[in-house]
Amino acid sequence: MRNAKGDSAADRGLNVASPVQQPARLHEIDLLRITAALAVVFYHYTFSGFAKGQTGVAFPTAGEFSRYGYLGVDLFFVISGFVVLLSALNRSPEKFVISRIVRLYPAFWVSVTLTSIVSVLFSQGMFQVSPLQYLANVTMFNPVFGVDNIDVVYWTLWAELRFYVIIFVLTCIGITRRRLLTVMWAWLAATFLLESGLLPLGLSAVLDYAVQSQYSHYFIAGMALCLVYRFGPSWSSWAIVAVALGNAVYRGVPFSGDVAVRYRVDLNPAVVVTVIAAIFLLIALVALGVTSRIAKPWFATAGSLTYPLYLIHAHIGFVVFSRLQASVDPYVLLFGTVLVMCLVAWGMHVTVERRFGPLLKRSLERLAAALRHRLPRTRAQSHSAGIDPPTEPLAMPVFSHHEHSDGGRRAT
Repeated sequence: MRNAKGDSAADRGLNVASPVQQPARLHEIDLLRITAALAVVFYHYTFSGFAKGQTGVAFPTAGEFSRYGYLGVDLFFVISGFVVLLSALNRSPEKFVISRIVRLYPAFWVSVTLTSIVSVLFSQGMFQVSPLQYLANVTMFNPVFGVDNIDVVYWTLWAELRFYVIIFVLTCIGITRRRLLTVMWAWLAATFLLESGLLPLGLSAVLDYAVQSQYSHYFIAGMALCLVYRFGPSWSSWAIVAVALGNAVYRGVPFSGDVAVRYRVDLNPAVVVTVIAAIFLLIALVALGVTSRIAKPWFATAGSLTYPLYLIHAHIGFVVFSRLQASVDPYVLLFGTVLVMCLVAWGMHVTVERRFGPLLKRSLERLAAALRHRLPRTRAQSHSAGIDPPTEPLAMPVFSHHEHSDGGRRAT
């Protein structure tokens, strides 16, 4: 229903039913997540590890393809924009923060600990870890203090955390479709302002800390496609996706040139553009419900490996390669290491995420409840008591998806 100005109920943020049939879980997202993770794994094992001198095993044929695997992180970011916003709808700020802590930290703590132990005991000085570095890394805020990540892949976690701050602020003010569109256009505008080079260098650096202009377009596109999934197609959502895609290509092609120079290889810009476009297309098809016909429940099992596999594979895998490369066939070593890392990831999911995650959630909920009793009555509490109701947020059945990445500069 529209008012005199032509605004729909969805535009005004009212409690409306979605025109899109929404399943309990988007299994095709799980398939995309594990695909992105494996792309990054093979990128490290068959291309960047040898190129950086972290392994002595070359895969010249496989490397021709896997050198583009760094774009798996770009897919991660679009998925994050989609599923993190989806998980935040109809969640209070408190519940959103708790859900993010529970999803991120248990597996990360185990990963940091295992990687540190392996690095200290078996890497023969290839990877150094100090006690201070370890303690800083377990907070996930080590980039704030200028402390290096223990593993190269952790850089995306810091990017994710900064994105979560934006979603957290939205949960505080109330998520409506109109506010989401305003935030996304403002975020794109800030991205373009930074890219223009018109700001003083110091101010630009400070602003980019929040804007993340190198990959903001991916988060924004994921958020816009979440709106498509929630309310169906609209010109405003598709306009944001189109602009974000253009900027992704604008930033992605020069970045691929930097990667090519760094590793002294050739990266075909046409391939880079094709992969970026494919990422946007795939998530758009998910948002439109086109991919639901191929979704299988077992995709959830594969998807559950994504986060722990992403966290655990890099430095530990490089150590395994360096120890066994002289005595094991390269491809046996490659696929054997990938298999072992998948088994370790599954073990982390079952023993850490499934068992410790709920315990951590209950503990955080009890802590939050205790803090609420000590704090003055807030507007949100008044609303729950039926006093002074604010504008209603979007109505949305929430399901838990796990998106991912790491923290610091973009690593390849």
